[in-house]
Order: sequence, then structure tokens, then C-alpha cells
Amino acid sequence: MKRDGFGVLTKTARFTKKVVSLAQKSVVGQPDPAYRPGKYGYADWVILAIQGLKEYLGHQYRKLMDVLREMPRITNMLGLTPETVPHFSTVCTRKQDIPMKRWRAILDYSIKPYDLGEVQAIDATGVDRIQASQHYAKRTDYTFEAVKTSVLIDCKTSAILDIHCSMKQPHDTQVGLQVLVRNLDDLSAVAADKGYDWDVLRTRLRAEGIKPLIPTRVKDLMGYAQNLLIEDREYHLRSNAESVFFGLRRRYGDTLWSRTWFGQFRELVMKCAVRNIERTIEGSNR
Repeated sequence: MKRDGFGVLTKTARFTKKVVSLAQKSVVGQPDPAYRPGKYGYADWVILAIQGLKEYLGHQYRKLMDVLREMPRITNMLGLTPETVPHFSTVCTRKQDIPMKRWRAILDYSIKPYDLGEVQAIDATGVDRIQASQHYAKRTDYTFEAVKTSVLIDCKTSAILDIHCSMKQPHDTQVGLQVLVRNLDDLSAVAADKGYDWDVLRTRLRAEGIKPLIPTRVKDLMGYAQNLLIEDREYHLRSNAESVFFGLRRRYGDTLWSRTWFGQFRELVMKCAVRNIERTIEGSNR
């Protein structure tokens, strides 16, 4: 079992080591020092790693900062000391400023350890937003009750390959095309329900050598024949996506707490990355 200067590495320490590594990879070039007094302040990768710890430990920002000050090994992995742990308001503010591409980079890196299978699946659900006061809702035009969330998963490992978030209600076919096109290199066969029934989507997948497992809603002889060509065993693997949604809600909460829509998108991306990371360290001593 691996040890460091503080003794045996706990699961929390292994998670911290991993999320810090991925956060540093998500920035371009050499990572900045964790903390520099003055105008530079905290590096982006530190804020990203702290956000990952927040999702992993399930603490609110105030409590998380207090906990980190009592965890010298964890703060050391973050390149900080108990005295230089940021104020919770600093983390909240900086989270909004870090570009989405860096949050997505962590998700992309989190799937590298997985040996992907032959079937991937895409599905969508609604994730609740925090219930705001009527005054806040009126002042900020806070009218959406849920964020439409689509995830692309690998059916063999249940790793989350990509996520798409929207405050509106775009059609599944449009979201599906966008998500699948940017993940073509990771796809072999794609299973989806009838909400993704679109010939343009099927044609694009076949052109890339990817097998579409998407039933048609057309109830004529041609539609019936097309659905018969879909292998039941492979198609029904798409239910794994529903299991992933259930696991995300159960482990990391079923409500988004960020006040802004772009903050909520970042929160969802980090939840997916943290889930991938946590699954890779299960039973690992590295």
C-alpha cells in the first residue's frame, strides 16, 4: 500500500491526488503556482481541484474550507497550507470565471484510464435547480425549474464520456448530433431511444463507421423492418444511461446549487468527472 510523509494514503487522499493531476493537465502549459499573494491569487487548477473535492465530500463551500484547514495532507496536495486555504467566497467567484473548456478538459482526462466497450448510449433527463425565493426569482428572471441534461456513456464501464446542458428544451436529435459528432473517436455503436430518431443522425454515424442502434417511430413496413435489424441485446444496453443518472443523483445530490445557469453547467460537468475519477480509484491503492 502506497504511503507518503503522513502515512497510508486514504481514499480521499488518492482522490485528491488524482483530481489535482487532472486539474493541472486542464490548463495550458506549465501550471501556475497554487497561490501567489497579490493580484495573481489562486491558480485555476486549485479552484478546479477544490470544486472536485466539494462534489466528492458533499460539503457546502463554508464547511469545505473549514474541513480543509484541518486536513494538512490534503492542503499539501493542493499546494497550499492551512493558512492559505482560500475563503469560500473566493472559490465561488473564481468558479464562474474559469472557462468551460477547462472543466470539460477534466472530464475528457477522467475517461483516459477506462477501456471502453463496443456500445455507447445517450440519454437525457432534467436536473432540478435549487428552489429560490420568489423575490430572487422575479429579480433574476429565474423561470426554469430544471436543466435539460444529456449524457453520453460507455455501456461496458459506465464511464461518462460527455455531457450537454441546456436551459431550454432542444430536441434530442439536435443535442444528440452535437454530442456524438464531437466524440466520434470514442464511438463504436450508439444506442438511443426513439427520441433520437433522425435519418441525418443515422447517416452521419454510418459515414463514420459507427453502428446506430436507434429505433424509428415510423409504423409502416419499412420502419418495422428497420427496427428488426437492431439487435435487442445491444439496444437494451442503453438502460445503463438511466442507471448512470440514478447513480449521479444518489451519490452527488439531485439538485444544483449554483445560482447562475453557467455555474450550474460547470457543476454538472464536475459531477460527471468526479464520478469517473471515484470509480477509477475504487479498490486501488495507487
